Amino acid sequence: MPRLREMMQTRPDWYRTILAELASRLDSAAVPGALGVGDMMPDFVLPDGEDDLVFSADLRARGPLVVCFVRGGWCPFCTTTLSAMDQVLQRVTDSGGTMLALTPDALGYGVDMRTRLGLGFKVLSDVDCGIALQFGTAYRVPEAYREALLTFGIDLHGRHGDGPGLLPMPAAFVCDRAGIIRFAHVSGDITERAEPGVIAALVEAICAST
Repeated sequence: MPRLREMMQTRPDWYRTILAELASRLDSAAVPGALGVGDMMPDFVLPDGEDDLVFSADLRARGPLVVCFVRGGWCPFCTTTLSAMDQVLQRVTDSGGTMLALTPDALGYGVDMRTRLGLGFKVLSDVDCGIALQFGTAYRVPEAYREALLTFGIDLHGRHGDGPGLLPMPAAFVCDRAGIIRFAHVSGDITERAEPGVIAALVEAICAST
């Protein structure tokens, strides 16, 4: 997404260097292990922070399911992405699909992000990145990056609790009613995200063919 690359250019050089090194490591070591097209999407049950549990199997039984992994409401690259995804939500739902976002942020943070951004889809709390691990998108946060985030006032420990110190790579998946993944985009680079229009068009195509 061009907007995200523009945002990255405004960050300090030292911070961009840390992220570039992390992206290189993830793209070579972690991304190849993530789920891809043709794999089965794992079923999951997660809370939405609004007194409901969301069952992915129930949602995909109705139509295509879009699952987006984001790092949290503290990440402007993620919030920008979710706002862009919200712009195509009507196309997805009109076709019979459902969109979800998963974040390791604790419940209150997810609800706050959804409210703050005015999102029309649910933000689920994947504390400890348990579901991200099943999708192959989770990685352990290097200490250098954790300390870098602290300089910006972002305390992952405070947002995630006493977890294993994991974050999800930016990722988006689309599965059909059978649970087969029809689209997968995973990247170690936080500026490389799936294009919302591509996802919406795929959902429309899946629904039109059934």
